[in-house]
Amino acid sequence: MDLTFLDVGLRLGAAALTGAVIGLNRDLANKPIGTRTLGLVALGAATVSVATVQVAGMAENPDAMSRVVQGIIQGVMAGISFIGAGVILRNPEARTVEGLTTAATVWVTAALGVACGLGSWNVVVVGVVIALILLVAVAWFERLVGKVE
Repeated sequence: MDLTFLDVGLRLGAAALTGAVIGLNRDLANKPIGTRTLGLVALGAATVSVATVQVAGMAENPDAMSRVVQGIIQGVMAGISFIGAGVILRNPEARTVEGLTTAATVWVTAALGVACGLGSWNVVVVGVVIALILLVAVAWFERLVGKVE
């Protein structure tokens, strides 16, 4: 699969924008990871995806392409978990844990970046909408009923 510069730009740009939009929510909530970080996470995941599926001869061998795509997804999603883990803080005395939503946001942003890189536009649109509903609407509802994160 040989993508044009326009297609590569669209995929990488969409990934960066997707991460930035989700990151904006984290910035507005004063969280440690925000617009730039999540934009870069999604861009990195998309870059790995786009670069890998363009390896010469890959498209002509569906079995190899399938294994490579599986490897991309597995590697990116496992590796990005370490960045997310870095924002989780545990206080054993107070029996509290903070940063889990931000860590999950890093993971989801990487997944959306992979989807952008692979050109799965319907997955990207639905994923961003659901992520923003969870981050904005559910947070609003939790504050309304008294559960503050």
